[in-house]
Parts: sequence; C-alpha cells; structure tokens
Amino acid sequence: MGWLDKLMGRGKQAAGTATDSPAMRDEGRHQEAAGQADDRASAAEDSAQVERERAAQESAEADRLNP
Repeated sequence: MGWLDKLMGRGKQAAGTATDSPAMRDEGRHQEAAGQADDRASAAEDSAQVERERAAQESAEADRLNP
C-alpha cells in the first residue's frame, strides 16, 4: 500500500527529527520513496489494463465487421 508507506515514512522522518536520529530520518525517507514508487507502479498498471481492454474491444469490433 503506497499511501500507508508514504504516511509511515513521513512519521518516521518526523520522529527522527524530533529524536535527532539520522538513521530513523533516512529510514523514513526510504519508506516514503518506496510508497511513491508503489503508487506510480500501480498507476502504470492501471493505464496498461485500460489500454489492453481498449485494444481487445477494437479487435472484437474489427472481427465483427470483417468476418
């Protein structure tokens, strides 16, 4: 879940800042970046699925018109 990783990452960054823990801040940054990457990958997969469905519809329509 990208949004959860982003949220937890931000929390870790804030906790790392509050406790002056560079390791925790870095972990938070990495977790937030992983969440953003998950979101981008999910969006790309959604776009690919829409394109596959469109192509299948076009192919079915072409087959129907040219038996």
